Amino acid sequence: MTQPLLTEALTAIDASTSSAALEELRVSWLGKKGKLTEEMKTLGGLDPEARKARGAELNEIKNKITEALEAKKTALGSAELNARLASETIDITLPATPAPAGKIHPVTQVTEEIRAIFAQMGFGVAEGPDIEDAEHNFDALNIPAHHPARQMHDTFYLKVSDDGGQMMDDRNSNIQHPSSNIRLLRTHTSPVQIRTMQAGKPPFRFIAPGSTYRCDSDLTHTPMFHQVEGFVVDKNIHMGHLKGCLAEFLKTFFELDHVPVRFRPSFFPFTEPSAEVDIGCKRSRDELKIGEGNDWLEVMGCGMIHPNVLKNCGIDPNEWQGFAFGMGIERLAMLKYGIPDLRTFFESDARWLEHYGFGA
Repeated sequence: MTQPLLTEALTAIDASTSSAALEELRVSWLGKKGKLTEEMKTLGGLDPEARKARGAELNEIKNKITEALEAKKTALGSAELNARLASETIDITLPATPAPAGKIHPVTQVTEEIRAIFAQMGFGVAEGPDIEDAEHNFDALNIPAHHPARQMHDTFYLKVSDDGGQMMDDRNSNIQHPSSNIRLLRTHTSPVQIRTMQAGKPPFRFIAPGSTYRCDSDLTHTPMFHQVEGFVVDKNIHMGHLKGCLAEFLKTFFELDHVPVRFRPSFFPFTEPSAEVDIGCKRSRDELKIGEGNDWLEVMGCGMIHPNVLKNCGIDPNEWQGFAFGMGIERLAMLKYGIPDLRTFFESDARWLEHYGFGA
């Protein structure tokens, strides 16, 4: 009985044509309910001598079947690998698949949208350095020495050398230095307005987009962010011109026929009067809709350029007037394109950019 059992098993193993079929065969012979296992269960009914002899025979069969299974498994695995390699060959004579196209970052996209809108209104683009001096960043903008924005919790000050070559931290020094010698990362792009007005003669009509820096980081603030500030200086400029300009911009930017706009009194050292600009919206748990509903959302600050600022730029405020405004680019991008967290703009996550980015 032993030889026919072994012959049957070896014949079946040799005839197997795949690893899956071989595994089924292993289970059918050596599994809990396999043929050889069932034979093992009959040993309990034999007398001791017969059980010893029969057990030895079945163990020998089990060993030979196991060896045959392993040998066949190796052969089939090698054959299947060779077949897979043959089917997955690469024709190197074909042209290479081009790499996926990159995506335009939302900050770049929104900046270009803003530039295009104001270009249609006749605004030019002005630029300035990211590393500024306190004179342009604060003094010329009518920001007093005691203003909170000058403190170290808002401003990134840089260490500079005095005439003797010694390094000092201006924000902590007890020595009074001229503001032109104090270096810092600009906290807004308003210094660009100062530099532009000091370098030319009115009238002016410019926007100043660029990076700005402040010591802040949370869901809605980052140490570096981007602003677009704009200003107009001309004769007989008044608040009505400012309102009309911003209302037209907001309607065009959000691509709506009408956007409710509200101007709330506020305070900025460099404008007088000053205002915060709100747009009408509808808030729900899952979404925010611009242009409808009874809620309001702040989007930017603005005002008439303070006469002291014009004087600091060598412009007579009795002859020339102007207005200025400023907005955060990331904030506008979040509102228009539904981006929930400001910090993700700077995490360099390719998956995020693939989702929120724009085609070239």
